[in-house]
Formats: sequence, C-alpha cells, structure tokens
Amino acid sequence: MHLAHRLLTAGHEIVGIDNFNPYYAISLKEDRHKTLESHPRYTGIRMDLCDRHALETCFKEHAVERVCHLAAQAGVRYSLTHPHVYEESNVQAFLNMLECCRHHAVQRLVYASSSSVYGGNTKLPFREADTVDAPVSLYAATKKANELMAHCYTHLYGFQTIGLRFFTVYGPWGRPDMAMWLFTKAMLEKRPIKVFNHGKMQRDFTYIDDIITGVERSLLQNHNLDPYEILNIGNHRSENLMEMIDLLAHALGCVPQMEMLPMQPGDVPATYADITQIQQKLDFAPSTPIAEGIPKFVDWFLAYHQLHAPS
Repeated sequence: MHLAHRLLTAGHEIVGIDNFNPYYAISLKEDRHKTLESHPRYTGIRMDLCDRHALETCFKEHAVERVCHLAAQAGVRYSLTHPHVYEESNVQAFLNMLECCRHHAVQRLVYASSSSVYGGNTKLPFREADTVDAPVSLYAATKKANELMAHCYTHLYGFQTIGLRFFTVYGPWGRPDMAMWLFTKAMLEKRPIKVFNHGKMQRDFTYIDDIITGVERSLLQNHNLDPYEILNIGNHRSENLMEMIDLLAHALGCVPQMEMLPMQPGDVPATYADITQIQQKLDFAPSTPIAEGIPKFVDWFLAYHQLHAPS
C-alpha cells in the first residue's frame, strides 16, 4: 500500500493484486485498499497469484513494464503449523510470477526476500556474501528458494531480478502479527506481553518510509544495478527488544506487564543488516531511529482504532 501511494504520487500507473486472505484481519486489508482505490491511475485486482491462468490474463490486459512482488505468506511461527500455505504462496505463486515476467517481456522484477535466510548466523552484521544454506524455519527456506529461482530465470531468460532482504519492517498500517502491534494491543488492554528468549533479543527495526524509499529506487533506478541482485534493506542498527518495549510503553503512557519465555522454535536471537551494498548501489540512507518511528506508529494505531471503535 505504501509503495503504491509513493509510485502514484510520482505519476506512475499501478496494478495492485491482493487475495485478501484471512491470515490476519481482512478488514485491515480492506481499509488499506480503500486508501488506493479512488485514485484514477490505480487498478486493484482481487486474485490469488496461485491462479496461473488469472495471472496470465492480468499480464495480457495490462502493459506491465516492471513488477514489485511483495505478496507472500509471512511469519516464521505460522510456518511451523501451516507449512503447505508457504509452499503455495511463496514458491508456487513466485514461479507463476517469474513465468509471466518471462513471457511478457517485463524489464525488471523486484521481490521480497527476508533477513530470515541468514538462519542461525551469529556473525553480525549480516552481509549478502554470508552463507545462507542453513535456514531454521520453512518460511526462511521458501525465501532462499525465491532467490535461487530468480537467479535461474535471470541466467536463462535475461530479465533483471532484484531480491531485497527485509529486516523487521514496522510503521503505520503494519501487520497485526508483528511484535510492535501485538505489544501495543496487549499494553492497551492491560494484558501481559510475551517476551521470548527472556528479552535477550535484538532486531534491526526499519521504519516503513525508509523501506519504501529503498524499494522505489530498486524498482526504478536504471544504473548501478546488476542483472541479478540480492540486497539487504534495513536500518543498520540492532536494537535491544527491551528498548523497543520501553519506547512503546512511554508512547502509550503505561507500565508493561511482561511474561518472560524461552526462545521460540525457528526464531533467532539477533538480526543486524550490513547495508553497504544498497548504500553504494541505490544511495539508500535510512534516517528513522526507533525513538522517532515508534511514536509515529503508536499515533497511527490509536487514531485507527478510535476511528474503527464500536459506536
């Protein structure tokens, strides 16, 4: 949604595809879509990317020049209980997208990979040249598969593919299954928050506006990029989880109750992006520390839920 708004503002025509699946509240997805659908240069299509024939029809009807593939089944923990959903959404749908790009002369495919591909890597910060052959979740394995599939299609068919390894994106309109949303909701409801690994966690929290600047440049910039690219896109800061909780509590004006728990299966204790490559290639320079980004998220969260509160 954020990327579509940025590109529409810049004058581009956008075709947005979403299957509005029930992984989290469909109402939030509908509300995001409402912010776009009145724009004259936006076409919204309700479709599952696993429907190969429907996707082929979409490419035939629209003269697509570039594709940004951000659709996927997200979440490490959900992959422990719903593995087949990840094969369908993250592998089958991605293959369908690659095939459509191949057959319809798409110039460039930008797609979402993930910092999760680094698995249990303990060497910080994470660099693109690090070995990523030991994923610790099926979600991570599907994202690594995407990178390998993209490499094959660039090698065989010549169109450009750019994989972005995202690091813990947060901000307004974000996902309800992410810690920022879950903790905020629990604090407001005066419930304990679940703090895994007894709080000894670090994450490279990256604010949505910074992320979108990097995605937009990876989609549109026509120099410095190789035919096949894998780039970290993060904040280049590894923040302590307890610091994030303190900032949330301060913004909400409350004292958090915490339930300290062991590490979850499939999770990792720390993420930290080396962003040297994306800085050099796209002049990417994230500028939003969590001390600024978290209050912005809280302001949006309170306003959104006040607007949608039962009368």
